[in-house]
Amino acid sequence: MKIYTKTGDKGFTSLIGGTRVPKHHLRIESYGTVDELNSYIGLIRDQDITPHDKDFLKEVQDRLFTIGSSLAADPEKSKMVIPDLFVEDIESLEKEMDTINEQLPELKHFILPGGSTVISYCHIARCVCRRAERLTVHLAEESVVDDKVIIYLNRLSDYLFTLARKLANDHNIPENQWIPRLKKN
Repeated sequence: MKIYTKTGDKGFTSLIGGTRVPKHHLRIESYGTVDELNSYIGLIRDQDITPHDKDFLKEVQDRLFTIGSSLAADPEKSKMVIPDLFVEDIESLEKEMDTINEQLPELKHFILPGGSTVISYCHIARCVCRRAERLTVHLAEESVVDDKVIIYLNRLSDYLFTLARKLANDHNIPENQWIPRLKKN
């Protein structure tokens, strides 16, 4: 099987179910951004983080493939059975954040991205996740999108922020706090 098909040479691609749409279609933008997010998660996994964090992120990557499959399917024409996202997947993110937060100091300031490469990667992934969420919310206004997809992306961006804080703590890196500059009278 060849990796190239030449079927997209005129700027159109097929959804699961056969529907042809332009490559700039909101559904393509949504799952393409989820794919971009998945790549950044892979980059985080390749850094100096704990085996537990690597394993948890691999599960996240699996869920992102599930989300990508859901977003790539034409909800009106696809008869293909695609993997499901479960409420337990969302709860897993929440439980992981709760466990991490028990080990962290109370958050009293906004945090600026930075401190180390892996922390910065977490913040980049968080921003891409927020973009994927915005695109998916927009898509849900005009087409069928599983509510759990939007909720999962929302929790995932929170998890990535929490992971950035954890990694700073794990590596004894002070958090890059934002202290607003106020106008002097």
